[in-house]
Amino acid sequence: MQKLIIYTDGGSRNNPGIAGAGAVIKDGNGKTLKELAKPLGIRTNNWAEYEAVFLGMTEAKKLFGKKLQDIEIEMRMDSELVVRQLNREYQIKEETLFPQFIKIWNMRVKDVPNVVFTHVRREENKDADRLANEAMDSQVG
Repeated sequence: MQKLIIYTDGGSRNNPGIAGAGAVIKDGNGKTLKELAKPLGIRTNNWAEYEAVFLGMTEAKKLFGKKLQDIEIEMRMDSELVVRQLNREYQIKEETLFPQFIKIWNMRVKDVPNVVFTHVRREENKDADRLANEAMDSQVG
């Protein structure tokens, strides 16, 4: 089975504050297929982390279409909270995150059935972090 690795990161300055999301899509050999940076306006860091996951999944769907059903995807992020919530280990207590969780859940059921969510150290997530920061920087000034 073909494999994709998607690194995601979301951030917010002053939390809530100016927020951004970044995602890097790589093939199974580590070759970068796409980099994305999305400005998010005023949001919390956790909301931005979820939006980064959705950004990566949505772009993978654009790139691969129905073939995505047969591709193994590993989503890597440095937000342990979001990983554990998406893996159903933690409850979601912040109500603004419910819609974020549901849109990812629905996309997972419909389009991305072979996805796993993995926590990585910040050092392993530098490219997605850079893109999230670029998205935040684009909203300043």
